[in-house]
Order: sequence, then structure tokens, then C-alpha cells
Amino acid sequence: MISERTITTSSEPSRPLRVCHECDLVSIVPPLACSESARCPRCQHELMTRKRAPAQHALALAIAAVVALVTSLAFPFISFSASGFDRAISLTDAMTILSTGNYTVLAVVLWMVLLLLPMLYLGMVIVIHGALLLGRRPPRGMLMLRTLRHIEHWMMADVFLIGVLVSLVKILSLASIGFGLSFWAFCLFVVLMLLISRSVDRDWLWSVMAPEPPPPEHARTGQTAQAQKLVGCPVCGTVNDYHHHRTCYCSRCGEKLHMRRRHSVQKTLALLVVSVLLYIPAMVLPIMTVSSLNDTTTQTVIGGVLLLIDHGDYPIAAIIFLASVVIPVAKLMALLWLCIKVGRPQPWRPEVRMTLYRITEFIGRWSMIDVFVVALLAALVRLGVLMHVSAEPGIIAFGGVVILTMIAAMSFDPRLIWDAADHPDLENNDISTSSPQPAVAGKAQDTGQ
Repeated sequence: MISERTITTSSEPSRPLRVCHECDLVSIVPPLACSESARCPRCQHELMTRKRAPAQHALALAIAAVVALVTSLAFPFISFSASGFDRAISLTDAMTILSTGNYTVLAVVLWMVLLLLPMLYLGMVIVIHGALLLGRRPPRGMLMLRTLRHIEHWMMADVFLIGVLVSLVKILSLASIGFGLSFWAFCLFVVLMLLISRSVDRDWLWSVMAPEPPPPEHARTGQTAQAQKLVGCPVCGTVNDYHHHRTCYCSRCGEKLHMRRRHSVQKTLALLVVSVLLYIPAMVLPIMTVSSLNDTTTQTVIGGVLLLIDHGDYPIAAIIFLASVVIPVAKLMALLWLCIKVGRPQPWRPEVRMTLYRITEFIGRWSMIDVFVVALLAALVRLGVLMHVSAEPGIIAFGGVVILTMIAAMSFDPRLIWDAADHPDLENNDISTSSPQPAVAGKAQDTGQ
């Protein structure tokens, strides 16, 4: 068996260089002890982190998460009882029922973010860490490591769990609710997934899979990578030379490299325009219909919030209003403002803009709560003529808004915010592209382990 300490000390440089993916500053990463992380001295973006016993922790958590997820699929998830009628659904019912109701696209999205991507993620974590603990190289290990980074943003089990709780509040006055074994297993799965995301030590994994090559001899700290014709790999962190006249790939992991994301502002603006066009029908069209013996009502996003207020469910109404109205509008406005300010750098306040960008990137996925609420209600409340809930076209438009705004945030290159330092109208700043002082990343305790 290969020990982690032996691998780490023999394969990674003691003071590697890193290019910050958010401000492009080249920095030296100091030696890190377990549970410490290194942050960029200019924008405080995390450059590297060290976990305690990363292989054992990640493997144990991943196996436990797989067991919890399989358990959540094998037993009843929630039971619903009203006027002598009983109904119990499994976790997969919320997805399969939508596909039989002409909402196949929404069903596919739910399958992807709740089941397929988490299973793929956990499978790769188990294969990689299990092979390393056995002293072997995992098959296609570098490809799996690259894939892990690209899919982790799209797993939304935690958002779905909040959507479940909101759904239960909506129907609690109409029926009695029971929780099956799968519900508690899914809660455990959500907690484990959050722990796994903080337990995977990607820098350690790359040091084991492929030793980091030495940085280019002309690399200097305290300057931007762009000014030195360098680029940092967004996957493994390796500092590479960049050649404008040909396509560049990372010398370590093979990831395609870009000095800046091509047409970043244009792509972001295009996605925002489409999102705005979809947001109008998402607010105007009904998202679900509730049918009963006495009445049939359709609800829009705002109508659902008002109904919750009428019933006195003010906290849930606030959550839905925040997730479905405030967050999408705020994301659209924030990204539009950032795109405009890239071309108009005065006044140059990069810290404020970076904070806004990070908040925008973080909160976007939580707007999926309303989509999950409709999907769960459509699966749960199916009591024939007594009561029936069905999804409506508005929820498709709303889901499109959420996904497009997430992609827009990923398309925007935050390094463009800091490129404003090169604008001729601006004064020299504390850290600029011409700074001759070496930059050493600051260390901080990592609370994840």
C-alpha cells in the first residue's frame, strides 16, 4: 500500500506557483499543513487546500453516500393521506410521472441533477481513492479528475431537499404527511454530499496521479499571468506557457487552456437576453394546476407566494419569493452590471465586483426550488377526482431561466474585472500587473476537515 505522506512529499514541489483563476495573479504557495488552505493575496480566492487523510475520508464518505442514495430509492419517500385516500411515492416517482405527463425535458433534468450526476460523481470518487489506497493508478484517472470538476456545480440534492420541505408546507393543511425510510436516507445523503465536496483534495490527487512539472523559467510572482504570457490550468493548477498562434493544452492534465474565456462578455449577454425573454412567460404562465371536487385553480409563481401569505405561511412564502423572484432578477441585473463595467472600468472597485460575482455564482442554483416543488406535488397529489396537481408550461420556462443564468455566470470570466487595472484612465494600485514584489499566498485554517 502506498502511504499518502510518501506520495505527497516525493511528487509535489515544496513551493509551487499558482495562477489565481479569478484575478490572474501569479503567487507562491507556501508549505501547507493538514487542514490549511492558501488564498490569493489579491482577491482571497482559494488556491490550494490540504486535507487530513484525504483518501480515507473521501472514500468512506462516498461509500456511505452511495448506500444512503440507494436506500432512498428503494423505499417509500413520502406518504400522503386525505379523505380516506392514501398515496405513497418513491423518490423516482417525481421524475417518472413528469415524463408521462408530456414534461420529458423537466423529467430528464431531475434525473440528471438528483440521480445520474451524483452517482457518476460518487463512482469516480470511489474508484480514484480506492485505487490509490491499494497502491494502484486508477484507470482513466486523469479524465475522471477533470470530469469531477465539471459536474459538481450541477448536483442539486440539497436544493431538492429544501423543495421537499416547501412542498410539504403547501399541502399540510389539506392532508396528513408521513415520512418514509427513503426520506431520512435522502437527508443523510445530502449531508454526506456536502461533506464529500469539502473532503476531496484535488491538489493531493493530482500530485499522486501526475507530478507537477516545473513552472516556466520566466514566471514571476506579483504579476499577472497574462502579462507574462502564462496561463494557469483551471483543473490541475499547473502554470503553462501560452501561445496565441495555436491551441494550447495543459502539459500535465491535457485540459484546453484559454488566456481568457473566448467572447466571455458576448456569451454572457446573449444568455442573459434569452433568460429575460424566458422570464416573462415564467412569471405570466401558470406553473401548476390544482384540481379538486369543488374547484380547479392555476397558480403562477407570484400566485403561489400570495396563497402562502393568505394561509399565514410567511417564512415559506418568503423563501419562495426570494428563490423564484428576487434571486433570478438579482442575477440578471448583477451579471448585466458586471458585463457593462468590464468595458467601463471607472471607478475601479474590484473587491466589490468580485464579491458580487461570487454571490451571483453561488445563489443561482437555489432558484430551482420552485421547479422541485412543482415536480414533487405533481407526483404526490394524485388522488383522482378528489385532488390532482399537474405541472404547467410556466415551470418549463422558469427552469430554463435558472439553467441559463447558471450557464451565464459560468461563462463570465472574473479575470476581466481585474484586467481593468490595465486601463489607462486608472491609477496604479497596490498590486498591479507591473508589481516587482513577490506574491506569497496567505495561509488560513480550513474548517472543512
